[in-house]
Amino acid sequence: MAGLIELDGAQGEGGGQILRTSLSLSLLTGKAFHLRNIRAGRSRPGLQPQHLACVKAAAAIGQGQMRGASKGSSDLEFVPGKVAAGKYHFAIGTAGAASLVLHTVYLPLALADEPSHVTIDGGTPVPFSPCFHFLETTWLGYMKLLGLVMNVRMRRPGFYPRGGGLLETDIGVGQRVRGLQLAEIGLPRLARGISAVAGLPAAIARRQAERASKRLGDLGLRADIREQTWNGGPGTALTAALDTVPVPTLFFGLGARGKPAERVADDAVGQVKDYLAAQPLGIDAHSADQLLLPLSLSDEPSSFPVAQVSSHLTTSAAVIQAFLNREVRWQGEMGQSGTVQIA
Repeated sequence: MAGLIELDGAQGEGGGQILRTSLSLSLLTGKAFHLRNIRAGRSRPGLQPQHLACVKAAAAIGQGQMRGASKGSSDLEFVPGKVAAGKYHFAIGTAGAASLVLHTVYLPLALADEPSHVTIDGGTPVPFSPCFHFLETTWLGYMKLLGLVMNVRMRRPGFYPRGGGLLETDIGVGQRVRGLQLAEIGLPRLARGISAVAGLPAAIARRQAERASKRLGDLGLRADIREQTWNGGPGTALTAALDTVPVPTLFFGLGARGKPAERVADDAVGQVKDYLAAQPLGIDAHSADQLLLPLSLSDEPSSFPVAQVSSHLTTSAAVIQAFLNREVRWQGEMGQSGTVQIA
């Protein structure tokens, strides 16, 4: 089809982020795209259920037309229509991350002229994806700074491999994105979090909390880790949210079959340790690349420090510049701290 933006899914991080960012920008700009080599950098390339859910969710809210939207497909054409706010329910059908489907559709809906309510069935704390508590604490904190009014609720947790989680989001109406001017991140002194079990003995939550509290203390942080028991499961999770300024920065660890409780805590605290080691402090790597998309829609310039110049960040920048006339620059070596500017 003539006039399609051509994108190579093998570039940069080579995963699903190129797909999600392209879908969002297509809906926001009205520009169609052709994405080839989808998830070429992954062990199971092509569209998997959670990626298909993102495509179908984008088509549902934007009356889009698709070619190649099937499991395993490595080639997709997407032609957007008009975004319509409303009440939507998307089911991934697996433990795929509900948060990533939300990341695909929230911004087009936030800039629509009516409020929306979105419900997503899938995984809520799953590996390699933002968990619900990250959305609630860190992501929403930054969205609020940008002037985007939303909330998120986890009606039930969904762990890998069973899934079955339920995430709900209310999205405000007709919003305008503010730019972000941030010189530094305030040093944390406290880590608040939860140690949760679902369908497993409460003693596991206690062991996770005790291990995390000790190790956070070794890093010079006061720790306030609360134990919780959730319905559903089986599964365990531990979160640690640093009281960074202007937004708390949350890290998490997840249980798995045969994985000791202490290792779940070690996973979360290890991420905290790595984050604190990158001086001066910046916006965490996950939030940094998630901020690029909304900030690219702002009329104002942005500048902020990042804890890590990641392949996700540089890939997002490349996709944004394929759709928009915005200059996205970064300073710093890959894998090291740096700064980002959007002009």
